[in-house]
Parts: sequence; C-alpha cells; structure tokens
Amino acid sequence: MGSRQQPDDAAPQSSFDAYRHKQTTPAIALTVALVLVGRRWRALIDEHLRPIGQSSARMEALSAIMNAPDPSAQVDIARRLRIEGPTLTRMIDVLSQDGLVRRLPAPGDRRTKHLELTEEGYRALEEIFAVTDPLRAALLDGMGEDEMLALAGALGVLLGRLDQGLPTAAIPAPVTSPVTGPAPPGSPPTTPA
Repeated sequence: MGSRQQPDDAAPQSSFDAYRHKQTTPAIALTVALVLVGRRWRALIDEHLRPIGQSSARMEALSAIMNAPDPSAQVDIARRLRIEGPTLTRMIDVLSQDGLVRRLPAPGDRRTKHLELTEEGYRALEEIFAVTDPLRAALLDGMGEDEMLALAGALGVLLGRLDQGLPTAAIPAPVTSPVTGPAPPGSPPTTPA
C-alpha cells in the first residue's frame, strides 16, 4: 500500500496536510511561535541567572508570591503559576531552605500554609530583576507600549481560554494511533503546538 502523493499545486485540505507539505497556517505559525518564544526566553533567563545561583523557575515562584494578595495559600500560588501543587511544594521546600520564603500556618486550617518572602527573598528577587530587566529591554526593543499592551492582551485572551478549558465540542475524541496505540482514557489529543 503506497502513500498518496498530492500534486504540488493542490490546496492543502487540513493543517496537517499543509504542515506535511512544508507549509503552515496562521494558527500553526502562532502556536509554534508561542512555544518557541517561551522556551527560548526561559533558556536565556536561566543562562544569565545561573551565575548568581538562580533560575527562571525560582524567579517565577518568588514573583508570584510577592505579587499575590496577602495572605496567599500555597495552592493559590500554584494556580497562579499554572503548575501542580507537588511541583510548587518541592520549589518552596528549596526556597525555604535557602531562607527566601517563609511558610505560615493559616488561621483555622492547620493543613493550609500561607507563603511570604523573607527580606532575603526580596533581595534575591531584586537581584534577579537586575539581571532580567536588561534582557527584557533588549527583547522588546523597538516595540511601543501600545504594541506590548496589545500583545499582552491577546496572550491574556489565549491564557484565559486555556484556563477555562477549551470547549469539548471543538476537540476531537482521542483516536488509536498506528504508532503509539490507543490514547489513555482522559488524555488530551496530541496536536502540534
């Protein structure tokens, strides 16, 4: 059974068909760019923060704690960062051991811990910003505030849609793959970024 070749001048029938023929769609181009920009930005930050013993993950956790409404439970910080609770717990364990974050018992609930930065945590975050501010300025050089706000607004819309969950009617049911077999129950469909 041979593969069906599409003539070079035929119009793609789907986003996969376009991608397969070394083409793209605006939707694929945008979502791939989102993934690559985020990945490259984090790598650049990590590269520059490594000499001072910091990382993008530590910066995100410290920033989320600093900007959270007082008092904020650990679970709320995890939600703000869009990460699982155990992932944040491991990070907070390290940040606490380093003297950057303090866990405080929540009044009336022994299981809930509120988080706050220590003075050393504020100093560490200020040092992190001293490293990342010039990187951010170089990345955004030439973009006006209106462009930045428009892009931030558009990304906020996309993030909101992801946070709410995409409508299930728009997502096809998982299918059996000849390569990987059936998708596990409840798993999201695998699609390009």
